[in-house]
Amino acid sequence: MATQLAQKECVPCKGGVPPLQGDELAELLEELGGGWEVIGEHHLQKEFELDDFAGALDLVDRIGALAEEQGHHPDLFLSWGLVRVQIWTHKIDGLTESDFILAAKIEEL
Repeated sequence: MATQLAQKECVPCKGGVPPLQGDELAELLEELGGGWEVIGEHHLQKEFELDDFAGALDLVDRIGALAEEQGHHPDLFLSWGLVRVQIWTHKIDGLTESDFILAAKIEEL
């Protein structure tokens, strides 16, 4: 399902739009799947468990390259065998469809 989201491109937010809430968030989260969570209707979060530090660092590098390509940058936490990803649109301090698109693209890595 997330594949349809992953086929879209992130659209830069210029602000002035309300963040997604309620049913809109629930529908996009269902389409995204993959164990992502919406935290406080504010951001998306997922933790990826890997075998070691090198694997986690490699994932962070690949997410970073994708973020640069899309012009949409998540917060990343790197630890031994763990990468936590948090995504939201900073200009509106909440979630947009582009946040779900980036999460879907990360899921395909």
